[in-house]
Amino acid sequence: MERIDKVKGTFDKRMVDIEKNPVSVAVIRRLPRYHRYLGDLLREGKLRISSAELSRIMGVTASQIRQDFNCFGGFGQQGYGYNVKYLHSKIGELLGMKEGYRAVIVGVGNLGKALAATHMFERRGVNVIALFDNDERVIGTEFNGFSVYDVKTLGDFCRENNIHIGVLTVPKESAYECALVMADAGVRGIWNFANMELSLKEKNVVVQNVHMGDSLMTLCFGMKTGGEKGIFDDQV
Repeated sequence: MERIDKVKGTFDKRMVDIEKNPVSVAVIRRLPRYHRYLGDLLREGKLRISSAELSRIMGVTASQIRQDFNCFGGFGQQGYGYNVKYLHSKIGELLGMKEGYRAVIVGVGNLGKALAATHMFERRGVNVIALFDNDERVIGTEFNGFSVYDVKTLGDFCRENNIHIGVLTVPKESAYECALVMADAGVRGIWNFANMELSLKEKNVVVQNVHMGDSLMTLCFGMKTGGEKGIFDDQV
């Protein structure tokens, strides 16, 4: 317990420092992968692991792992390694999994339904509250236990229910307008699948634009070039 408490103090101090010294985007993008692998280790009953062992499992160098974790205080100690449960929990904390974020999905087409039907949100600490659409045929119905509301009520619903995240699966022509409505209603993050680049910096809203077609083309390029130098391996 003494070792964990010592690391915890370092972690808490580093969390304060992050506001003054931001962590690189590359490190942040690796955090969900660390969390996923550590979760697998926990389910296997693994309690402690070294950076060398984690390196072999993940295909990331031990040096890279140590550098990444040192951005947040280190998490481990020389000769002891990492406490898997503690590390998994703290990375989840870094990723906002304990914030109790509430989300809505706007657009109840095939993609919106597919997202609403997964356990992806709840497993990452995000609670989907409701779905929205402009199609009178689905407004007032339920899908997978979620009520479908008229998109005209989106702003009021977000304000009244303290919604933090909006998931956009609408046509790109409607995306910006829907995003603005949510931003003005206090939504702080937009997960955008609308196949267009969306930016709401002027509203101080974080936007993650998802382009599945781009990912597919990157895959095709990797196959065409033979995946040269391993740059297309899932190591970043």
